[in-house]
Amino acid sequence: MSHQPTKSRVPFLVLAALGVVYGDIGTSVLYALRECFSGAHPIPVNTANVLGVVSLIFWSLIITVSVKYLLFVMRADNGGEGGILALVALVRSKGKAGRPVLVMLGLFGAALLYGDGMITPAISVLSAVEGLGIATNVFEPYVVPITVVILIMLFLVQRRGTGGIGAVFGPIMIVWFAALILLGIPHIIENPVVLRSANPFYAFAFLRDHGWESFLTMGAVFLSVTGAEALYADMGHFGRHPIQIAWFSLVLPALVVNYMGQGALLLSNPDAREFPFYYLAPGWALLPMVALSTMATVIASQAVISGAFSLTQQAIQLGYSPRFNILHTSAHEKGQVYIPEVNWLLMVATVGLVFGFKTSTNLAAAYGMAVTTTMVITTILAYFVARERWGWSAPRALLVSGAFIAIDLSFFGANVIKIAHGGWFPLAVAGLIYAVMTTWSTGRQLVARRLADTEVPLSQFFATVAKKPPVRVAGTGIFMTARPEGAPPILVHHLTHNKVLHEHIVLLTVSIMDVPTVDPDSSITVDQLANGFWRVVTRFGFMDALDVPAALERARSQGLDWRIEDTTYFLAHLTLFTHDAPRLGMMAWRDKLFIFLSRNARRATNFFQIPPDRVVEIGIQLEL
Repeated sequence: MSHQPTKSRVPFLVLAALGVVYGDIGTSVLYALRECFSGAHPIPVNTANVLGVVSLIFWSLIITVSVKYLLFVMRADNGGEGGILALVALVRSKGKAGRPVLVMLGLFGAALLYGDGMITPAISVLSAVEGLGIATNVFEPYVVPITVVILIMLFLVQRRGTGGIGAVFGPIMIVWFAALILLGIPHIIENPVVLRSANPFYAFAFLRDHGWESFLTMGAVFLSVTGAEALYADMGHFGRHPIQIAWFSLVLPALVVNYMGQGALLLSNPDAREFPFYYLAPGWALLPMVALSTMATVIASQAVISGAFSLTQQAIQLGYSPRFNILHTSAHEKGQVYIPEVNWLLMVATVGLVFGFKTSTNLAAAYGMAVTTTMVITTILAYFVARERWGWSAPRALLVSGAFIAIDLSFFGANVIKIAHGGWFPLAVAGLIYAVMTTWSTGRQLVARRLADTEVPLSQFFATVAKKPPVRVAGTGIFMTARPEGAPPILVHHLTHNKVLHEHIVLLTVSIMDVPTVDPDSSITVDQLANGFWRVVTRFGFMDALDVPAALERARSQGLDWRIEDTTYFLAHLTLFTHDAPRLGMMAWRDKLFIFLSRNARRATNFFQIPPDRVVEIGIQLEL
């Protein structure tokens, strides 16, 4: 996706962004205001409280979403790609003091998004289905089972891919946001005093008058902006401007009108606090609104699930995760992927959360801890991008990011209390995933050093070949190696045991760059060596599909001649073993975890899209 999409594609991208990006924040109207007045820490329904809370929500949408994310953070794009791992790639550079700390912060922020990805589908769909209980008591015992069935069906269809998701979901979300406006306007007309909430005085007055109680309420107010991180994460799919156009032209007005409509309703009917959103609708429209809400929450869940797939793909290619089976579900959109293992883990966790918490109010008590922590980390990383990439002075960058982080920290502090009420769950998930990511990254580096110590210099290898020439057979042998220097261990093993070499030998290194995509014209380097040997380095971005055969096709223009039918790929199957306690260089439990992950990582054949009938795997053992 380019920074500036063509004008003819902007309307389509705006529609697609509505269908994918805004589902989470667009369905927060179902529970955000309700949790302030009928949640774990309810406050009385009176004019001052309603105006104060609606004012807090209004200014949270303006400052956190409109200004911070849409106008500030989204400028920090990495080749058009957004999201916290894109920020990590921007700040990840060697030789700078303190930079590993920033990378670790970014990785923890990415890990937190998985916890969010488990809670969001559960709370969104559950809050929509709970509307059935307002229409009739008959459905009350079946709210949880219905929610679970909907969620299971959602995860079961993931394998079909998300192709056309924007075209299908976009129109539904237009209807949803239009409905939000239509539901809110009559109540605002009936009770226009709620329009005063646009004055920030009411927000400050609420915080001033309620002290600690207002601090607890902020934890519920934060639910209105929980989808803001998705705006940034999905920037690479749609571009910054279509996302901004969709927000300012439809989404923001719809949310403001609906929240104010709910506030106006509470001013005239305090008993509506348990489900203010559904009480906006006239009786005849209640069941249709439950159906529309359910569709909107399924769309919101789909966006989060797809985001988890994309995040995992980036983590794998940046070297922070072992390989999974990545299935590309679209021939045209590289970002549309499906990862079965991630899908089933999310399904089990989400369904378990619904059974465990049973109501959206209970889930809301746990929701927000992960998201607000990620927001704090995003602001910190964006400060360094502003200084180093945009050339901002320290005072300017500190003033802007400091203002945002002050608000982020207030939300963070308000959500800390949720840890005891279930907020520990996304933190525990994040801690586990963070341990896997850092262990895998560090372990790979340590193993690479061990292998480098056993590497034979290429000049020495050529001397050995010249001294005792092996049998050369027709065809091309492609030996994949992580290091673009020396004779790879897999080549030495092959020659030692098989006593034969192909007529043409390609030493192929796949390099993942800290950019989302790499220009095909500069993505490959070919060097002709002696004795029929070639050194090829092919570069991919962390969002590119790792198609090795396609990359090698581009090498033909630089003189490498090879035929598919006469080519064999040689891949190393590395086995780590130990006669005693593992001694890789990390803590003992991390050494054991890395060995477990390496043994269960998926084979490279599918990952690099290599034809399986052209692959020979050679086992290499490394004693720790």
